[in-house]
Amino acid sequence: MKNIIMRIFSLRTILFLVLVAGLLPSAIARECKALSATGNSEYPPYLWRANTQSNRLDGAIKEIMAELAKRLNRKIELKHVGSWSRAQLEVKEGRVDLIAGAFYTVPRNQWMDYVYPAFLTTRSVVWKKASKEMAYQGRSDLVGKLGVTVINNSFGQSFDEYSNKYLSLEYVASLEQAFKMLALDRVDYVLYEKNPGLAYASKLGLSHQVSELTPAISSEGLYLTISHNSKCNTGKLRGELAKHLRAMNGEGYTQKALQKSQKLWDQIASH
Repeated sequence: MKNIIMRIFSLRTILFLVLVAGLLPSAIARECKALSATGNSEYPPYLWRANTQSNRLDGAIKEIMAELAKRLNRKIELKHVGSWSRAQLEVKEGRVDLIAGAFYTVPRNQWMDYVYPAFLTTRSVVWKKASKEMAYQGRSDLVGKLGVTVINNSFGQSFDEYSNKYLSLEYVASLEQAFKMLALDRVDYVLYEKNPGLAYASKLGLSHQVSELTPAISSEGLYLTISHNSKCNTGKLRGELAKHLRAMNGEGYTQKALQKSQKLWDQIASH
């Protein structure tokens, strides 16, 4: 009798687990009708904070995410969560699903999946004080000088490895702080992307005090990524995101979004 009861109990347990397993995918699907996303909110014309009283973000990436959400038939809430360093932590911990706009690096790949292809590309450059001469033909000329960049910023795997091995860099919370350090001669150079650098120099009234050097230190793709800790991270979703981004690139949508946002930022900076 006892054996019969145990068998019945075991069968009921198995049936329960099968039922739960069957319901789990649909439950996850219901939970993932909406995705949360963030990015570097000090990154015009790609992305910037609408104003200091709001967590709303504007820029080319906002346009691209809105179109992606429409094609995906799923809401994507793009929001400011703090500094670039904080944004990465929120995604790493799974509190936010997506980073909209990240360079590929091996360390980042340990905690988030990259969706291919990249939706835009950006060049990173060396910024110097405009009134000072600086001999520069490539990254080896930075050795022995003091530079600064933003905390947790990347310039691609190759340059990051070179920087960690050979360069002397300080790290600050914002590009504004980095440019002001350069203007005050506290550092010899700033490392940052060209377009966002030009945009912020204009906004801060520093356009005549800083200038970029050539050649660029790197040219990297901006990728959409999804946290390993996101409950929405499935092969199906990654495939859908990749399909739509590939189509948007092919149609020229992403480049048009960048051009539109560049004009918008120029209007904002001129007032």
